Amino acid sequence: MPQTLPKTVDTAQVRELRDVDPQIRLIDVRAPGEFASSHIPGSYNVPLDLLREHREELTARHGDPVVLVCASGGRAEQARGLLENAGLERLSVLHGGIAGWEQQGGELNHGRGTWAMERQVRLAAGLLVLTGVVASIAYEPLKWIAGFVGAGLTFAAVSNTCAMSRVLGLLPHNRSRTDDRVLLEALTERNGAEGRG
Repeated sequence: MPQTLPKTVDTAQVRELRDVDPQIRLIDVRAPGEFASSHIPGSYNVPLDLLREHREELTARHGDPVVLVCASGGRAEQARGLLENAGLERLSVLHGGIAGWEQQGGELNHGRGTWAMERQVRLAAGLLVLTGVVASIAYEPLKWIAGFVGAGLTFAAVSNTCAMSRVLGLLPHNRSRTDDRVLLEALTERNGAEGRG
């Protein structure tokens, strides 16, 4: 019977798991642009939004261990919830995400991509607040834009979800040009899909 994985693993544990079980799958749930910017060698990109969109169709056809990766761990935890419902039992989350991996000396493939989603959210939120405050000089009720953004960010922190990142994820530079089925096969099919990063 395959051994269970701990809920979270660090860089050293992932390296050890890769040595012990070459079937381990590193699934990066960040947006495609973030993945293109930097990712763990051998990992697959299966964005969280894609998992949400196809959650009813997800069925595991393998028993391989899966380590979920994102920028810092939050999106990977959300993905774990979706995937546990799909029958994937050997799931773990990389503690600290890509940032933790890099801090602990993990190798990354670097390329051209977009900013991390967290950075995109900070830019969008900052611009909305700044615009609301400046525009309120001409029309005072526009100050509530800043209040609305503040409330949204507070809710995002409390619920560990982010509506703004979901909206930003729909932008073309954050979308994959690969067929959704191919991306999902990397996670669900017995032999995975071609095109590891």
